Amino acid sequence: MEQIKERLVNRYRYSWILLKEMVKTDFKLRYEGSWLGIAWSVLKPLMLFAVMYVVFVRFLKFSDGTPTYPIVLLCGISLWNFFSEATTMGMQSVVTKGDILRKINFPKYITVVAATVGSLISLAINMVVVIIFGLFSHAHFTWRIVFVFLNIGELYMLALGVSMILATLYVWFRDMQHIWEVVLQALFYAVPIIYPITMIEQMSPEHGKTIAKLMLMNPAAQSIMDVRHNLISPENVPTVWTMVNSWYIQIVPILITVVIFGIGFSLFRRYNYKFAEIL
Repeated sequence: MEQIKERLVNRYRYSWILLKEMVKTDFKLRYEGSWLGIAWSVLKPLMLFAVMYVVFVRFLKFSDGTPTYPIVLLCGISLWNFFSEATTMGMQSVVTKGDILRKINFPKYITVVAATVGSLISLAINMVVVIIFGLFSHAHFTWRIVFVFLNIGELYMLALGVSMILATLYVWFRDMQHIWEVVLQALFYAVPIIYPITMIEQMSPEHGKTIAKLMLMNPAAQSIMDVRHNLISPENVPTVWTMVNSWYIQIVPILITVVIFGIGFSLFRRYNYKFAEIL
């Protein structure tokens, strides 16, 4: 057992050290030249939340009527910002590290992982802010909070899988950046972030429940709703686990996440040896 452990440590020690240094460097460069620096990782989602809250909750009345909805909205925006930022930065990571890839031989996946981990650090900071706001916004913290780490882990796995697919394609097709911006915009409105999913049921009494269930088959939507449910308001935030009775349908978003990660890992592994010569 000790020999196996020693082999693993020796095999991945260099990769681990390189990953830590890349994460540190990328996180510092992200806010280089900014007066507020790392504070933007908190201010950006808060400012976006303020705009969304005024426009969609106050004026358009997109709310489930519960006192926890503002903090549910903030939580959703923070999680979506993570997914959007992680996939965008992950997509560009190989190309932006082109000079290093041509000079140094190291596992190429580290560039994508480092970019997504940097976004994960920002999410962790935002989650602390969400919890603090939740203490003053009637959030109902229960034992279910232990599942939040699994929910965020699933969302990270999805983001990493998508990032590997996009990073591979982006090496050959730079148009992927513009295409992904449009896809993200469409996904933002397809995921119940700025509006409660219960509103879908109310808008269409006949088909609303079916549409809501189909929306939760999106692994990003499922993860975000699960975090909201387990962290803030188990009573008021429905999830695929509470809306769908069949367990084999409930696990569909998780299976999609695993499949996307598998495709991303396989695609990246298959073509990464060509990155240096193309870049």
